[in-house]
Amino acid sequence: MSFDFDTIHPRLGTGSTKWNRYPPDVLPMWIADMDIAAPPAVLQALHARLDQQILGYSVAGPDVREAIVADLWAKYAWRVQPDELLFLPGVEPGFNMALHAFVQPGQPVVLQTPNYRPIRLAPGHWNLPRIEVPFELIGAEYITPLPALRQALNGAGALLLSNPHNPLGKVFPREELLAVANACLEHGALIISDEIHAELCFDGRRHIPTASLSAEIAQRTITLMSASKAYNVAGLKTCFAVVQNAEIRERFNNARCGMVDSVSPLGLEATRAAYAECGEWLQALVQYLQANRDYLLDAVRTRLPGIVMHAPQGTFLAWLDCSALGLDDPHRFFLEQAKVGLSAGIEFGDDSQQFVRLNFGCPRALLEEGVQRMERALRQR
Repeated sequence: MSFDFDTIHPRLGTGSTKWNRYPPDVLPMWIADMDIAAPPAVLQALHARLDQQILGYSVAGPDVREAIVADLWAKYAWRVQPDELLFLPGVEPGFNMALHAFVQPGQPVVLQTPNYRPIRLAPGHWNLPRIEVPFELIGAEYITPLPALRQALNGAGALLLSNPHNPLGKVFPREELLAVANACLEHGALIISDEIHAELCFDGRRHIPTASLSAEIAQRTITLMSASKAYNVAGLKTCFAVVQNAEIRERFNNARCGMVDSVSPLGLEATRAAYAECGEWLQALVQYLQANRDYLLDAVRTRLPGIVMHAPQGTFLAWLDCSALGLDDPHRFFLEQAKVGLSAGIEFGDDSQQFVRLNFGCPRALLEEGVQRMERALRQR
């Protein structure tokens, strides 16, 4: 079966966060939202759900839970029970709920940098100290400095983990992930694992859920997942937490505190359809995104002198090092001179302000247009 990822769907005037941030002459390549239509099976399921004509408060029924449980087993050989799933309106509420429920006042929260802005900001919402552990770039790969991580975890309440990593596109290998998780166990730190990009891995890599490493690690891990990134249904605001420790699950669920509500019936139906009916579509999408990544890698090397890009192992996000360009603010330069809207590195903890993040989750024609605009701006400079 063939799928169409090349059609450009106009999004101006649709209320799109991505396309509304900048003026109409700017090509937005910033927020982690693909310009690719949701899978046909998801759209059909949503139409069928709308035909019921009543959209009242909803709960996740056995069909949704069973679809997720089967998918986690098929993809990761991870055995999860249906009652170990909790449904939330987003990963961000999930890791904030976890911090509020489990980290005591004054206890630090550890995270690796650069990192997704809401993860970096989350400890501050609860007046918790934040300890950042920068990745080490060895060759072309970002590696966890384990001695520094262990030191940071001493006395910490939790580790906020991003895997696959945003913005680096790093897919943690088993040995490194196990070392990180064991360091958390040694220091009694809860693992809060954001795995929202789990299904988007390249070059034959397979995502490893942190909680699947061992029964002991599973008992100290809250895993946050969603169909939102891989199947491009982020606007339906639906995610699920896998919490296999019953006591932690109850305490985590109670941390909703009247602020984190249930999810919509459309989000639940999209989630069910994504995991139950879209395997071939997902496989084709990953191949398309990998080809986009390879196109961008080649373009950076041959047409965008002064920019360095290390191949992301997953996600649809590229972390571009613009240090050699000699610009005060690469984000502003590309916005004003190339009319390309990227994410500024400072949002992810890049104090040098020399990095930008580019979203290549789009039809190839839009990616080509973005590269052409950036190339033209650099030449004219």
